[in-house]
Amino acid sequence: MLPMTLSVRPIEPHDLDMVSQVLRDSWGGTTVVALGRGELIDAAAQPGFIAEIGDQVAGVITYAEHDGSVEIVTIDAVVPGKGVGKALLDAVRAVAVERGMIRLSLITTNDNTHALRFYQRYGFDLVALHRNGVDRARALKPGIPAEADGIPIKHELELELIL
Repeated sequence: MLPMTLSVRPIEPHDLDMVSQVLRDSWGGTTVVALGRGELIDAAAQPGFIAEIGDQVAGVITYAEHDGSVEIVTIDAVVPGKGVGKALLDAVRAVAVERGMIRLSLITTNDNTHALRFYQRYGFDLVALHRNGVDRARALKPGIPAEADGIPIKHELELELIL
């Protein structure tokens, strides 16, 4: 039996239910707090990509363009350890370069050590610590948990990749 290959394609309108389900499973809903803008946005309504292994969804990434950069709004590798996250970031990076954007940016939280390792290995730099930034985000989205893996979720870490 041949191994299943990883493929990445743009999100299409008929994917909305599936994308929404992935977001609900990972984020508790489709709304997330936008980077540094202090507003909620519907991640499911943003452009993005779907990674598939065979006919199975392996991951989803959504992004927003603003001020000459592309913000990674959400990234979810449903199938870990298969290069899904990298493939999704590569797809968004290609779009950003094609459109003449100057950087990719994203926010993660202080508890998300696995993601911090992943992003830095990909080439992102840590550019800002927003102390107690999650308190401000919780004012907009009260469902953000207080802790994960025994670590209080308090701070937002901003990362960027210059293109």
